[in-house]
Amino acid sequence: MNWVVLVGSVRKGSLNAALARALAGIAPEGTTLTILPSVAEFPIYDGDIEAEGFPAPVTAMGAKVAAADALVIVTPEYNYSVPGGLKNAIDWLSRLKPQPLAGKPTLIMSASPSTMGGGRAQYHLRQVLVALNAHVMNVPEVMVAQAHTKIADGIVTDQGTLDFVKKQLAAFATFVKKAQAGDAAG
Repeated sequence: MNWVVLVGSVRKGSLNAALARALAGIAPEGTTLTILPSVAEFPIYDGDIEAEGFPAPVTAMGAKVAAADALVIVTPEYNYSVPGGLKNAIDWLSRLKPQPLAGKPTLIMSASPSTMGGGRAQYHLRQVLVALNAHVMNVPEVMVAQAHTKIADGIVTDQGTLDFVKKQLAAFATFVKKAQAGDAAG
């Protein structure tokens, strides 16, 4: 299986980018994960820009999402919600035809220094993805709370966190296979 990973943070020392990088080492056997380019490459969504033609970073990311078997979104929480750059990238992707997120098996995870682990961002992101008909796995959820104590120098150092994320990825692999089987049967 080929999964792509969209990181909602653009910060160099991002806890979420560190979590995203750790996924390849704990993914189920036979799964390849590719981290997508930064959401910082997208201009702020503007219908006038769209009318002139989609920016190259938008079409390139849209093609990668469309070609992948699944999408993993790893995001921080900003002000109780989704980071603006991530929301902007999703807004751009939603304008592509065919829409690459429609029916796409999607997994959300987050890491935060807070005790909530980014949960509020995940719940808002789920609302956005409903509008795009993304096929989001509901449970198990991964919200890495107090992530600054579990990630150091860009590496997830807490084995319990890695073990729990590995279980989520295994459940997601089953979810993706069921979605693919349903598509083949439909």
